[in-house]
Amino acid sequence: MKKITTALLFVLLSASSTFAQGDIDMATGLRSSGKIYVVVLVLLTIFAILGAFLFTIERRVKKLEK
Repeated sequence: MKKITTALLFVLLSASSTFAQGDIDMATGLRSSGKIYVVVLVLLTIFAILGAFLFTIERRVKKLEK
């Protein structure tokens, strides 16, 4: 129970510090020029490929276990 409480407290404190930051110049510049969408698209592509790779690895492992 103590570990769960400590982990929850850590998550809440780290989330609150994220909102405490002001405008970030780099993010504002990317957003104003429209390049932020390219960054988001690249990140989504990377996560989609990684997810598909892990899914296929899981299927192969299940097949080998049988």
